[in-house]
Amino acid sequence: MAESQVPIPEHKLLESPNSRTIEIFDWAITASTNPISNASECDSLQAMLGFPLPEMTFGNNFLTLEHKSSSWKYSFNAEGALKAVKNGELGPGDGGVKVGIYLFAESRTDPSSAFMMPETVVTKPYDWTYTTTYPGSLEPSNSSEETLSGGEEGPREFKWIAADPEDPSQKIPMAELTRPDPILFYAEIPLFEDELHDNGSSALLIRIRVMPGCLFILGRFTLRVDNVIFRQFDTRIYHSFRSSPPLIIRETSGWEAPYERVKRLLPMRDDLTPLTDPSFIAKALTEMPPRLSQGEGGKTGWRALGTRREITKLTS
Repeated sequence: MAESQVPIPEHKLLESPNSRTIEIFDWAITASTNPISNASECDSLQAMLGFPLPEMTFGNNFLTLEHKSSSWKYSFNAEGALKAVKNGELGPGDGGVKVGIYLFAESRTDPSSAFMMPETVVTKPYDWTYTTTYPGSLEPSNSSEETLSGGEEGPREFKWIAADPEDPSQKIPMAELTRPDPILFYAEIPLFEDELHDNGSSALLIRIRVMPGCLFILGRFTLRVDNVIFRQFDTRIYHSFRSSPPLIIRETSGWEAPYERVKRLLPMRDDLTPLTDPSFIAKALTEMPPRLSQGEGGKTGWRALGTRREITKLTS
């Protein structure tokens, strides 16, 4: 079947060794992918965050979107993602996950335990799974920082508000995204990955594609704790170049399920390979009844379960 004939708008592609940019309509979108951070960069970021970094931290990777006429600038980067990881004791709603070694260490530090560990082994608590509900962040834009002298206005504020569930223009049009439209720009930007001391995997990957009529971003955090739980947090951002005023739709969704529940969905019982595939995990979690994957979840009480949709309008 021939692809649909979609007019290609005027655009410009710029490339450097580690980054690519597309300029289209009133937008400049840049994706930068680099090697993992070096020791000095990791030391600096770890000192700022206050907890150990993931084994692979891509501290120089980023995705930025800038709308020139409104000065709206939005980005995804490793520092922002890791700032959203819980630093400190996990409480209700944080979705804490424990495996054998952590339960053992906790029992040794329990005052009632007959086998106390020395106080010197106690480390500062943090979420060792690196669970993050980072949806990207609004960045300051040089062009938006106007001086206040002479009656000029200060930097504009852009706020996310709840989308109207009855307004179809405030929903992401999945039918449009599944059309075979030409892809003018595509990038995958890893932000971090960790094997959780051989207990599973935790990773955050950002994808973007720009088509003639829209842009679409998927940020996906995937967690696998072997024999315990699967967890996923997605951020979807959609913008139609035809919207006026420019409208940004942001949808965030969280899913969880016990490890064994996902394992039962394997095509072949003895082949566990799909359990390491984020695409298989995503399909398994999103096709479960919502009362299980977004309600009951993995019985961790994680507050990010469910789906939330927000919008912001960009005005000049």
